[in-house]
Amino acid sequence: MSTIKPYKDSNATKKDQVANMFDNISGNYDGLNRVITFGIDVKWRKKVVALVKATNPEKILDIATGTGDLAIMESKAIPTAKVVGLDISAGMLEVGKEKVKTLGLENTIELVLGDSENIPYEDNFFDAITVSYGVRNFEHLNKGLQEIHRVLKPEGIFIVLETSVPTQFPFKQGYQFHSKVILPLVGRLFSKDKIAYSYLSESANSFPYGEAFNTILKNNGFNNVQDIPVTFGVSTIYKATK
Repeated sequence: MSTIKPYKDSNATKKDQVANMFDNISGNYDGLNRVITFGIDVKWRKKVVALVKATNPEKILDIATGTGDLAIMESKAIPTAKVVGLDISAGMLEVGKEKVKTLGLENTIELVLGDSENIPYEDNFFDAITVSYGVRNFEHLNKGLQEIHRVLKPEGIFIVLETSVPTQFPFKQGYQFHSKVILPLVGRLFSKDKIAYSYLSESANSFPYGEAFNTILKNNGFNNVQDIPVTFGVSTIYKATK
């Protein structure tokens, strides 16, 4: 799998570029995300939360938490759990912290600046780990997945929500038009960072999905791997255990 970076004319690492990109778009990310996905992403995240809740976790890690949407949903659904949201973008986390404070969830949600490839927690620490639209931004995918495996408890659940490409007509054609035309256009018109949404589109189209990502999860030590396509396959939920 080739490494796609946001800023092709920059010599910075993908990790640094991704952090910088999300810092740049953090102010209007939530609003644009709702517009671009027509709000359906909220429904997908609810499915993720339901899978996590079924395991009655005490400690949850949400990686690439961004502005904390999924972490907040998890905390509301499982109020007895401690939820940690980890992200490399300080800008996104600042937006998330304001949301957490407004909702009065400071005692159950902790938002932490950190790297998915060097997670600052001990082995076998979390009962459940989630990532929504973040694994394709990992600089070293296998290393990130191995770190997740390390901090997940035995029998713990790992859930990934990520973009995928529909295979059937007309959903495949509609997806391609939306990702290659609409998404970059919205970014250019309304985002502070004109390149960001082109990168998000390109990375989504190139990321392995379905059985290909199942295999990657298995190769990094995960068991009971299952993929669950949602909304005609425009995204996929992956469920696995340690």
